[in-house]
Amino acid sequence: MKIIRIFVILRTLVAYRVTNMLPINSTFGWHKLIHLLAPFAPLRHKHMTEGQRLRTALEKLGPIFIKLGQTLSTRPDMVPVDIAKALEKLQDDVQPISWQAVKAVIDDQLNGQANLTFQSVDENALASASIAQVHAATLHNGDEVIIKVLRPGIAKKIIRDVALMKKLAAFADRFLSPGVQVDHVEIVEEFEKTIHDELDLQREAANASVLRKHFKDSKDLYIPKIYWDHCKTKVMVQERIHGIPIRDFDALKAAGINFPVLAEKGLNIFYTQVFRDNFFHADMHPGNIFINPENPEDPQIILLDFGICGSLPKGHRVDLANNFMAFFKQDYRRIAELHIESGWVPEDTNLEDLEAATRTICEPYFARPIEEISFGEVMLKTFQMAKRFQLVIQPEFILLQKTLLNIEGLGRQLYPQLDIWKSSEPVLRDIMKNHYGSQNAMEKIKQNLPKWIEQLAETPQMLNQLLSQQVKPLPRHMKMAQQKAKQQAQKIKRQNRYALLSAGSLISGSVLLGQNGTASLIENLPNSSLLFFTISAMLAFASLKK
Repeated sequence: MKIIRIFVILRTLVAYRVTNMLPINSTFGWHKLIHLLAPFAPLRHKHMTEGQRLRTALEKLGPIFIKLGQTLSTRPDMVPVDIAKALEKLQDDVQPISWQAVKAVIDDQLNGQANLTFQSVDENALASASIAQVHAATLHNGDEVIIKVLRPGIAKKIIRDVALMKKLAAFADRFLSPGVQVDHVEIVEEFEKTIHDELDLQREAANASVLRKHFKDSKDLYIPKIYWDHCKTKVMVQERIHGIPIRDFDALKAAGINFPVLAEKGLNIFYTQVFRDNFFHADMHPGNIFINPENPEDPQIILLDFGICGSLPKGHRVDLANNFMAFFKQDYRRIAELHIESGWVPEDTNLEDLEAATRTICEPYFARPIEEISFGEVMLKTFQMAKRFQLVIQPEFILLQKTLLNIEGLGRQLYPQLDIWKSSEPVLRDIMKNHYGSQNAMEKIKQNLPKWIEQLAETPQMLNQLLSQQVKPLPRHMKMAQQKAKQQAQKIKRQNRYALLSAGSLISGSVLLGQNGTASLIENLPNSSLLFFTISAMLAFASLKK
């Protein structure tokens, strides 16, 4: 099946001539060979642009490839602008499934109570994405909501493609040249966990609920309300919001939205989610972000689609925060020290060499506006450095890296003049001071003090029990168990001794027999050899005796 899937992937890419966009050396005839898979494709798709062909091919290949297209749509620095624009439609404008299929899922999940739950439902999809489809509806109490429904059969398609990715990752681990210390299989497994989380809409509802609590009454970020009574694994009901899509720049300008303030708020929200709450929205492509136009000078961001959220292990979060702070201060030696202390590079790494390499990568990017900065380029240079220093890529950072790429893409489109370094440093410094500073430490001590006092009162009794166990006689059943275990160990030791002596006697008898050059084992067996064989048999019997 995997071979068939590989063939389908290759044939689809060839059919839409996506291979023409790849830097393949035509002197080897690869194009002619590959294009034999779909020789008449140019005639069918000649009316389509390169971007339209790529978008259609990714859409036909399924949700994982659509996710790839969504990421590329936010990176006009990585792909041509016209292709990025064409890929934008993958964000929430995938070919919708029929209302009959959607209604069947809703009826199944709500036990046939859809009519009792919703006063009305719009049968035309409000949005259609790679994994789910959204319809507008109204509850009987008048609340406007949206119904999010998983695409039927989507789980099987994802399982199939992830299994294929694992095979390819194992191939990469085995055959790719060493350098960057990446466990490709581990990264695929991390991705597998993430995308499978998207298949449980109750988990998505829980993610939205947590973010809503973190930003309760915030003027910077709004998270829609979840209607828990109507949420199931394949169906989620959520408050409907009305805002301007962040990619609709003409509408944002017409509403008078302050773009510099909006761009800085995006950075602030990102750092707050990661370093204050350690729970961040990890799918911040433009299709999931809307702007509330009620206060254009101080615009509020609205987030949707909470299927992918992430967090970092506590130690990694602190290490990352410290690396950010050292980076903003241009303290390259501290960055090198933190990489060694965090275990991201081997502990015997030369500190001065790592410091110099970090300075070489980072220094050119300071005091430059965001339109001149590409995180993709920085990451590429980091990987080049990794080959030298055996940098360990942390799988937990995959979601964070993806979010950073999305943030950069949005910032580049919203406000190209934004100085990302100047804007980020004070925000992160304040978060670190409030969350990891002395005042926060005292607050944590106050919170834990009642528990510590309670444990302190029980300490003498726990200490007495510990000491009494050293002198207190064991119960009879424990004594018998210990004695039985000791006897068993002695028996095994004795059997091993007999077996060893038996093997030695057998070897000695064989050597003596060989030296006599006998033709008949029984008739010509010397008495000494017979004696050794007899002893060997007796010892073997003793070793088997219970």
